Formats: sequence, C-alpha cells, structure tokens
Amino acid sequence: MKFTHGIAALVMMASAAAAHAEITGTLAATTDYNWRGVTQTAQDPALQGSLDFSTEMGFHGGAWASNVDFGGGDPNVEIDLYAGWGGGETFLWDVGVLYYIYPGASDVNFTEIYGSLGWEWITGKVSYSWNFGGYAGADAYYYEANVDYPLPANFSLLGHFGYSDGNGIETAYGQDNYFDWAAGVGYTWNHFDFSLKYVDGEDLETLLDTPRDISNSEAVVIFTVSTSFPWTNDGE
Repeated sequence: MKFTHGIAALVMMASAAAAHAEITGTLAATTDYNWRGVTQTAQDPALQGSLDFSTEMGFHGGAWASNVDFGGGDPNVEIDLYAGWGGGETFLWDVGVLYYIYPGASDVNFTEIYGSLGWEWITGKVSYSWNFGGYAGADAYYYEANVDYPLPANFSLLGHFGYSDGNGIETAYGQDNYFDWAAGVGYTWNHFDFSLKYVDGEDLETLLDTPRDISNSEAVVIFTVSTSFPWTNDGE
C-alpha cells in the first residue's frame, strides 16, 4: 500500500532529522476500549500499550496496540502506526498520519490524517480518512474537542466532545453522522494515572442494543489506569 510506505518514510526521515530521539512507552488497563463512542471490545476490559519516539525538532511517531472484539474470529488485536510533527508549550499544534492495522482482517485496515491545535488544557482536532473501515472511497471526518483541566491535589477535570460525518460513517454504521461525548475526572499518583469517565455514543442509534454488545454505542462508565516509561524520580 503506497500510503503505508509513506508512513514508513516519514518515520525514517523523522529519525534522521535528529541524532538523538527520546524513547518512551506506555502501559494501560481499561474496563472498555471505547473509540468515538463505540466499544471495540464488546464492553469487556482491554490491555493496551505503546512505544513512542520524539525528537527536539518536533517529529514523533510510534506504535500502539490493544485487544479488540468484533465477534467471531479475527481480528483480535488492533495495531496503530503513527507519525507526526508538532510543537509548542502554551500554544500547541500537531499534524500527522495514522494507519490502523487489524491482523487477520487486513481488508478493514485504513489510514487517517489529522491536524490539531491546543491552548494549555483544551485541544481541538480534525481527522480525515478516505478509506474508513477499509472501504475504498469511504470519506469520514471526525471533529473533536478535548479538555484536561488541572485541579488541586493532582486531580483533573476531563471532557470530550466529538462529531463523526461522511459517507464512510454511513457505509460502516448505517447512519451518516453522530455525536459522542465524555466527562470524567483524572488523578495522578506517583507514576500512575487514573481516570473515571462517563462515555456516551448513543446518538449512533444503529448500534444500540447490539447482540453480545459487539460494537455497542450505549453509554458506559469506564475506569482506566496507565503508566509511562521510563519511570523517573520525580513522582510524588
């Protein structure tokens, strides 16, 4: 796939752009892998992890993986490859590309590009795919706003609002657009981050009350714990 080769080339150029890159990793456990208001694990728990690199010039990339459950056999795993370029401290910006891979079900692999702008604790992002869900010519847009507002005592207020649109959404879900949103609280303790969120994708009515909760869009409460590596000595 030509675009996959483009991702690999972007990662290679980013690596060559700086002699030293920072390598980090994450590990997370969550009660439900919910993506844009739709469960990817039939509302069952997921174990997730990533390996990432970043350079002083703002290039970054990596790979992320999670178990999934769409009923039947494969796929059982999702692997995301991504690369981008961004920067800023108070005013943040980022552009990049993701390639969603489903081993054993390559016909549903798809590519997405994105651009985002942020200021301190709020971020806006637009994502676009021209082969959403692996369907050729299936255009899909996702518009989102995310809030991570710091509170006293290592707590934070979390918010999310998203809107999906395009013929790719109708092809995949049988509904041409829908909203999803989430609200919750985060807490950091030592090297660990915790979050408890209410996630609602019920505007996507075609996926309500699905058999065995496969790809269900009903509202759920999700608890997640995560940590990033390498651990440093600045944990409290």
